[in-house]
Amino acid sequence: MPATYGGFFDCDQKLREIEALEAQMGDPSFWDNNDRAQKHIAKVNGLKRAVLPVVAFKKRVDDLDVMIELIEAGSPEEQEEYSKELTAQVAAMIPELDEIEIGAFLTGQFDKNNAIFSIQAGAGGTESNDWADILYRMYNRWAERRGFEVELMDVQPGDTAGISKATILIKGENAYGYCKAERGVHRLVRISPFDSNARRHTSFCAVDVVAEINDEIKIDIPESEIRTDVYRSSGKGGQGVNTTDSAVRLTHIPSGIVVVCQNERSQIKNRAAALNVLKARLYEKKQDEQRAEMDKFYGDKGEIGFGAQIRSYVLQPYQMVKDLRTGVSTSDTQGVLDGDIDRFINAWLRAGCPRHRNKDIQMEDE
Repeated sequence: MPATYGGFFDCDQKLREIEALEAQMGDPSFWDNNDRAQKHIAKVNGLKRAVLPVVAFKKRVDDLDVMIELIEAGSPEEQEEYSKELTAQVAAMIPELDEIEIGAFLTGQFDKNNAIFSIQAGAGGTESNDWADILYRMYNRWAERRGFEVELMDVQPGDTAGISKATILIKGENAYGYCKAERGVHRLVRISPFDSNARRHTSFCAVDVVAEINDEIKIDIPESEIRTDVYRSSGKGGQGVNTTDSAVRLTHIPSGIVVVCQNERSQIKNRAAALNVLKARLYEKKQDEQRAEMDKFYGDKGEIGFGAQIRSYVLQPYQMVKDLRTGVSTSDTQGVLDGDIDRFINAWLRAGCPRHRNKDIQMEDE
């Protein structure tokens, strides 16, 4: 493996950069500014997570070269033994290489950031609310598999079952880089558990994902453009959450964007969290407008914003989950709904970004 992996960075150069940054941490004045020190440490740790796996993999490839030389110089018995070991080691390295390859695609400006993840039930009442609840569980299980931390920011229960909307903050390295692949409309086809006649129903839910904005991006919102409403938190509560007017709803008057946060006991903390989400959504809205403007000059590349159907989950009359952007499919519907969705995310990342929607796949709805 060459020193440059995937054309993104030179390992030796990055190792020298890490060494220089770590040397700065030994300066007696390093902790004089705690915020700056924490950002510095986060940068070092991020570089290590990106570079060290590549360095370790390169070393293993060098070890394989040595083993090949042993095979070529050994006796027939040694050649057979070393060949088996070589085959086993190469097979064990394939998943590791796959993970490194996917990581090489996460080079967007905000890919490393946390993700603000929203699930919105579509039309259909109880059916769609239940589907939103299933998706909410699926993404929580997926986040657990990847070692991400999930923080519930807001949830609005459905009238009969499930949820009508939920917003969660997914924290972890490259959380937004992975989560952005799920932005769009998700479609479920199944025999409804709420229909006494056992008819097949189609339900829709929309997933919206924006990057949590850090201090590097300055978004200034005049207070005159924000309407603040406070009210008592709803849903499961206790310990003061539902007994005070701590929930906060922010409405950005010019754009009409509404953000709700009610997971904290403190109204001040809820407002700060809601303001952070509002800034992220305003920034994403601006980015979407710029992309739409560019599409006028470069042609239709497919809708990438809220409302684009990206995946169908068919449980009846057959078992199939298919991503309509990449064509990746699986019959393991239970595994997918239990959080095994990396195959879809990785395929989307490898494709770079959706260039078009697959309009050739049609499914009958009843």
